[in-house]
Amino acid sequence: MTEERSIVNTFMIILAALLIFVGPTYMVYAFSNMMNLNYFLAAAGGFTLFVVGLVLLLILIRKKAIS
Repeated sequence: MTEERSIVNTFMIILAALLIFVGPTYMVYAFSNMMNLNYFLAAAGGFTLFVVGLVLLLILIRKKAIS
């Protein structure tokens, strides 16, 4: 694996972790309180970010970027 590819994989792993952990917690708070969205919409947005993070993590596992 080249150095450039390993940097991209590291960035993608960090992004997946952030989406999984920050999506359903801090983003729901940001959406509901700071952006004045309905709580249901904020929770749906947080859940969507969580699912995107899980899908990204599964893609990285299948590509063997995470062993």
